[in-house]
Amino acid sequence: MSIGNSTAPSPNSSTLPAAPPPDRHGVGDAIRGWWNGLARPMQWLVGVPLIALIAILPVWRPPLLDTPGTDFGGVMAQFAMYALIAIGLNVVVGQAGLLDLGYVGFYAVGAYTVALLTSPNSPWNKMSASGFFSTDWAWLSCLPLAVAITAFTGLILGTPTLRLRGDYLAIVTLGFGEIVRLLADNLTDVTNGGQGLSQIAYPRLGVSDDKPYGVFSAGNTGGNVNSGVWWYWVGMAMVIVVLLIVGNLERSRVGRAWVAIREDEDAAEIMGVPTFKFKLWAFTIGASIGGLSGALYAGQVQFINPTGFNVINSMLFLCAVVIGGQGNKLGVIVGAFIIVYLPNRAMSIQVGGQSLGDYKYLFFGLALVVLMIFRPQGLFPARQKLLAYGRQVYLAVRRPVPAGEPAAATEGEAS
Repeated sequence: MSIGNSTAPSPNSSTLPAAPPPDRHGVGDAIRGWWNGLARPMQWLVGVPLIALIAILPVWRPPLLDTPGTDFGGVMAQFAMYALIAIGLNVVVGQAGLLDLGYVGFYAVGAYTVALLTSPNSPWNKMSASGFFSTDWAWLSCLPLAVAITAFTGLILGTPTLRLRGDYLAIVTLGFGEIVRLLADNLTDVTNGGQGLSQIAYPRLGVSDDKPYGVFSAGNTGGNVNSGVWWYWVGMAMVIVVLLIVGNLERSRVGRAWVAIREDEDAAEIMGVPTFKFKLWAFTIGASIGGLSGALYAGQVQFINPTGFNVINSMLFLCAVVIGGQGNKLGVIVGAFIIVYLPNRAMSIQVGGQSLGDYKYLFFGLALVVLMIFRPQGLFPARQKLLAYGRQVYLAVRRPVPAGEPAAATEGEAS
């Protein structure tokens, strides 16, 4: 039965769809919206001074941020290293949704690659007057090798294990991290066991009478521009390069596949996404960034041993990603800063005869519990791009019909 003729409804008619509820934006979305609203020249005018301010932060050492009892330059150098680790782990956990509890294993592989090739305690030392690596540029020469070897390690580990999901994958990766640590502890003929490898190569730059070993030497501890500041600058340069690479990947077909796998792997596979291949891509890329951070750590401290690569450090890396916001590159950098800065800041505070910084594992555990209850996406959640685009399409299609124009037939008007 056909319904009688109906007049065109007015814009205020109840037959029109209800307006969607107002969007609720978090701090991260507000900052993104403000930044995207700026013209490109204005973005450069804002971004360049901001990067310069971040670069001179350890030299300026503002009183509100300074760490009493701990060198602020060294703290910032550690932060740059943790930021690299958080970005790499974010590719695996935040982008592809793969729970990796043994990321410290890739970190260890990168550090030991540089140490085994440059330390005089290693039987594989290739740094000498007649060796393969020169003294001044040995660390820089080993950097791409550490990245390549760690990426290959991630490929070897991921090929048989990435068919697992959830808790099973987490247990396998946790075992990998412990295997790497135990190998480093027991292969005494190669890794020198628990005694570690010392005198690891670093860039020999800025050699002078007052700095006979260069500005990157661990012995350069005087003044505001010490070795920690120099390593912080190198680490932040690496962070910027890695952010550009990872950002381009996220905006590509690879990044869209990662998001699809993270949201629903079965649905992504049904829609034709080769999930195993893209998970292996994420695992390999994340491993290579972990190896890069390990090489940075080895050159910075110039001594490594197996105790620095235990499972507790792996949990701290994951904590930085969860606190900052899984899937948000800038968010995980903030999480890395919190993980590094707060314990060092609290070192000078004594409670019951013990430093408050020694309770960092308790505080971070409580922080994770609170976040899981009140803000499970982290401090800076990742923007749901597909939902954002879907909302724009919805608003464009369901916009109110101007007065005087014929309205489209609504459901129920068909005979």
